Amino acid sequence: MERYPESTQIGPEDFRGSGWKEVLKSTTREGYPDMWHAFSAAARQAIEGKKTAEGKALWLLADACSMMLNSASVNEPFKPIMVMEGNRSVLPDDFQEIDVKLFSQIAEEVDDVWLRARLADLVWLLQRPRDPKYARLAIDAYRAIPLDVDNWLRGGRDCWDRAIRLALMLGKGAGDRIEQMDVSILEAFESARSEDGFLALWLANSMTEYGLGRSKQGEIAKKLETFARSFEAGGDLHRAREYFDVSAKWFQKSGEETKVIEMVVCVAEDWVKEANARISSHQPSHMAAAQFLQRAIQQYRTIPQAERGVYKVDERIAELRAQLTAAGEKSLGEMKRIESSSIDLAEVAEKARDGVRGKTVADALARLVDGSSIARVSQLREFSERMLREHPLQAMFSSTHMSRDGRVVARQPGANLADTTAQETQERVWEGMIQQHDIGVEITVQGQILPALEVLHIEHRLREIDFVGIASQAPIIPPGREKLFGKALFAGYEKDFISSLHMLVPQIENMVRWHLKSQGVKTTTLDSKGIESENGLSTLMEIPEATKIFGEDWAFELKALFCDPVGPNLRNEIAHGLLDYDAFWSVHVVYAWWLSLKMVVSTARSAGSQSSDIANSNKQGNN
Repeated sequence: MERYPESTQIGPEDFRGSGWKEVLKSTTREGYPDMWHAFSAAARQAIEGKKTAEGKALWLLADACSMMLNSASVNEPFKPIMVMEGNRSVLPDDFQEIDVKLFSQIAEEVDDVWLRARLADLVWLLQRPRDPKYARLAIDAYRAIPLDVDNWLRGGRDCWDRAIRLALMLGKGAGDRIEQMDVSILEAFESARSEDGFLALWLANSMTEYGLGRSKQGEIAKKLETFARSFEAGGDLHRAREYFDVSAKWFQKSGEETKVIEMVVCVAEDWVKEANARISSHQPSHMAAAQFLQRAIQQYRTIPQAERGVYKVDERIAELRAQLTAAGEKSLGEMKRIESSSIDLAEVAEKARDGVRGKTVADALARLVDGSSIARVSQLREFSERMLREHPLQAMFSSTHMSRDGRVVARQPGANLADTTAQETQERVWEGMIQQHDIGVEITVQGQILPALEVLHIEHRLREIDFVGIASQAPIIPPGREKLFGKALFAGYEKDFISSLHMLVPQIENMVRWHLKSQGVKTTTLDSKGIESENGLSTLMEIPEATKIFGEDWAFELKALFCDPVGPNLRNEIAHGLLDYDAFWSVHVVYAWWLSLKMVVSTARSAGSQSSDIANSNKQGNN
């Protein structure tokens, strides 16, 4: 929708008559987003009142304030505040040359430091040739923003970061501005009180990032420690840990190694205190306590071996490990089962039996592997993305996955649904796909695979030699591995899933490796000593060629079953002996055997007909 006629021409006088000062006075001054909303509303009101020139001036100010400051990038410092379904809000390149010229004419007369900084920064960024005057103007405006808690949280931190980076970019052209900012940040740090919360910590981190505060490293470290002990005494363990951690870094700078170790121990013990507090609270959580104990152990492990004796670190780690094991076991009892309405699989099971009943051996096996299936990867992804969109609150929070013995095996971060390409969002989509796959495995095994297998056992006598023969015809099986695969498949057919899975897991890994090598893909890692080691299945399945070779659906199932800690992670469970006797009769183990049989039977049939291409066999088998 057009905001103002494209032909509208404006100059400095239109800006001066736009009432921009009154607009800013009416805002609560919560940083650039608040300024953006205020200018936008005033612009719409001006346009509706037929004040087109003034309205355009206000729209330009609104657009200038709408962008998020990405201070980490010197040359791309501004990002759109919104990106959604292929559309986005304003970026610097959207401004016309005439707009930038207007900003250059009015920047110096703007007496609001936030607005002056933004306009001068845009001129410096967009005007050609560049004029360092505007970079210096932006620096001076940014550093005029007070270093207090409110301004820091409203965007002041990014503004000061941007000022420092611009000054570093200009070098000698910035004069003594770096030194002046060093003094200002140090003064603000020295004036900070514990009542200011994290302010002293934030300022210390900024000094660390830009190499400032060198003249008072010891004093900075001591003040951070003092604040940490104050927060600890007040029961604010979170702030105490953060301050102890940063004080350790500053003691390191000042060369006080003994104090560094002391601070690390303080961080670790605050994690232990947090764990004990959660266990003894009116709503105890051993699951949370286990996470805190893990953090404590990790912290202790950072202490060099030579320095561990003073604090008996190894003994303490052993004590905490025992507590962690106990907490992990108790946390399993805290988990609550979430149940939905039951699914009646009787009709599905009978259909599966009918599908193989009265068939020849070859047809019965074909129906077993073709008649049982889970949704394709594209469908799983679409479903997972839809669930995230429909339940955005759930997506905002991180998730934790625990093993049967109470260990945390995976954590997924909260997702930013506004950015579908973000790694965190993609991880939550993947998590949803694996969880939906798990549901499909349960239904498929109980409703299709096991009922069909019952009929096969009754009507046919299959021997090990039969499975070896099928494996010998399947191009997916590497040369020389036919008997091993045949034995593994026969063991599963006999419902000896202990033997079957122990044979299948290493053979599947070898199968993936063999096909990758056949395509000229490097499957090893060379360490610094010149020792070359074969990569494991999880690493191999991350190689793009693996998906090309096995097809998207089979590649996903191999990852979901054997590689991902969010799923059953069978390769890791077998390799480390983590499956107990009963676990070998889980639906995941049965499904892993069935999937292996499907791969072998499908590619053997394909080799005997039109194509021996594995990915093509995968597609045919799923149709």
